[in-house]
Amino acid sequence: MTTAPQPATQPEPLWQPDDRRIAGAQITRFHAWAAEHHGAPAPHPDDPAASYAALHHWSVTELERFWQAVAEWFQVRFATPYQRVLADPAMPGASWFPGATLNYAEHALRAAEDPARADRPALLHVDEDHQPRPVSWAELRDQVGSVAATLRRLGVRPGDRVSGYLPNIPQATVALLASAAVGAVWTSCAPDFGARSVLDRFQQVEPVVLFTVDGYRYGGKVHDRTGTVAELRQELPSLRAVVHIPLIGTPAPEGALEWQEAAGQATEPVFEQVPFDHPLWVLYSSGTTGLPKAIVQSQGGILLEHLKQLGLHTDLGPEDRFFWYTSTGWMMWNFLVSGLLVGSTVVLYDGSPGYPDTGAQWRVAERSGATLFGTSAAYVMACRKDGVRPGRDFDLSRVRCVATTGSPLPPDGFRWIHDEVAEDMWIASVSGGTDVCSCFAGAVPTLPVYIGELQAPSLATDLQAWDPHGKPVTDEVGELVVTRPMPSMPVHFWNDPDGSRYRDSYFEMFPGVWRHGDWITLTSRGSVIIHGRSDSTLNRQGVRMGSADIYEAVERLPEIRESLVLGVEQPDGGYWMPLFVHLAEGAVLDDGLRDKIKRTIRAELSPRHVPDEVIEVPGIPHTLTGKRIEVPVKRMMQGTPLDKAVNLGSVDDQGLLHFYADIARTRGAAGGPQD
Repeated sequence: MTTAPQPATQPEPLWQPDDRRIAGAQITRFHAWAAEHHGAPAPHPDDPAASYAALHHWSVTELERFWQAVAEWFQVRFATPYQRVLADPAMPGASWFPGATLNYAEHALRAAEDPARADRPALLHVDEDHQPRPVSWAELRDQVGSVAATLRRLGVRPGDRVSGYLPNIPQATVALLASAAVGAVWTSCAPDFGARSVLDRFQQVEPVVLFTVDGYRYGGKVHDRTGTVAELRQELPSLRAVVHIPLIGTPAPEGALEWQEAAGQATEPVFEQVPFDHPLWVLYSSGTTGLPKAIVQSQGGILLEHLKQLGLHTDLGPEDRFFWYTSTGWMMWNFLVSGLLVGSTVVLYDGSPGYPDTGAQWRVAERSGATLFGTSAAYVMACRKDGVRPGRDFDLSRVRCVATTGSPLPPDGFRWIHDEVAEDMWIASVSGGTDVCSCFAGAVPTLPVYIGELQAPSLATDLQAWDPHGKPVTDEVGELVVTRPMPSMPVHFWNDPDGSRYRDSYFEMFPGVWRHGDWITLTSRGSVIIHGRSDSTLNRQGVRMGSADIYEAVERLPEIRESLVLGVEQPDGGYWMPLFVHLAEGAVLDDGLRDKIKRTIRAELSPRHVPDEVIEVPGIPHTLTGKRIEVPVKRMMQGTPLDKAVNLGSVDDQGLLHFYADIARTRGAAGGPQD
């Protein structure tokens, strides 16, 4: 196991919160209150790092007291009381708040009950014209009530599945909340997913209602989806009803219900009170090597986890405007909608992340008045490469936090935000997963930010780095594990009756301990470094390195647009490490650039991780949610046929994979260069 490089001296933080921000943070007030009422350790007013460390230690060693405190602090409404907080802490299968009933949608719409807030915006809808359009709390509540009543008239009952083939528009939020209100189970895909990709997901859960658009606008173009919708209707025999949203103006197909009929009659919502572990929604894994896993999370688990994450970690409240660039096919959309739980205005952007220019998302943040702007690390790095200067060109004075996820934010990304957005900017790089619909580590408003590091593990997340023998390590690279349960962990996978697929996904390596599949370093000062997926780890002569470290070094070069590195074990015991590079416009992969790439890796990372070959490619394949596809390409290089190595419906550009399959064939089934 390699040791993470440690600086000779303690680095200076890139950013530190001032005393006023620390004192005003909700986590500071929560800590003092929990110390008084629930036995949390007393805060250290003069040492925020010690305060957080003490609170975190208490939160993971006293799970029941912590989550009881969270429920009370956020005034969670239990229609029937819980018998205890955690009846069985074993993983998988931890039993949270047995006996309790509640409703997620009721909590998401609580702000509408305040007459002073009813006319203020709950949602701001922004499309590619970048002009925000508000939906008030009162309007949102009325529409949710109307659609919930429609669902009940259609015979939808608790536990039935309701699906959405929708972009990030207000109707999607309404449909989700209406489904939750009746106790149905929501599931969604973005309309840029093709029919096969949608069916791979929806056919597993057999929805009874489909909310769908007729098309969408992206990159300045209209994309008609009426043919895809017709195919979905034909291939989903479980459907009882289809609700048509005419986003591009086509008439409803025969037998479909118009959105206006479903949502047009203002109605007081009725909230079905369901058990704490009642399914709220189904999310899906990327499905690159088979059918996507259908991950079921609970109403109560998501409610408590998101209240903690949004209220305490991102410090969101009623005066905030919460914008995260996402689509309905990514868990961050569900996380974004949960901004309603803490009374924040949620900004829904439906459009291309870079239209009409790379600065598009900063323009949305400016015009929506976003106070927390979330995006992908890839977008930040694209802005850096394209010379975007948000602090100069946009009024971002209301933005107090820029958050990133999707992949580790490289050190240059931290520096760029600090230099080109604002020096006094809280940079929250966060890491979690669809599997828990939350963050294992990331934002803490009271802690400093160090370049290339996540601020700390999240509260009540017993995050550890383990060596191959299952021993925790500090300041060394290890497997990301979580040793105690979280409420938002899946209650089960759909169509996994004996739980074997669930256990195999997270608990096979370390029984009873969640192994996520990432390499991380927990530093001695409490921060976290993410190195990339451990199942695509580069392992040269016993020295492991995450692929993210290679990408950070290589993609700093102006000639490289994006890259993909693999460590391919060969049948004869050899090890082949190719680096595929997608070049920037005008760049040429000659011997000079190859040498430059290898020198960069040798100098900045490790001589052992200099690639055997540097190969130019027309592009890098991604999942439909934008993550690089490493493991399926590696399998192809090891001789697995394309149709066995990857589920083509899970990939953003299927044609690219044929290019990689050709490379695999020319280099032999073992994947290495041939003589």
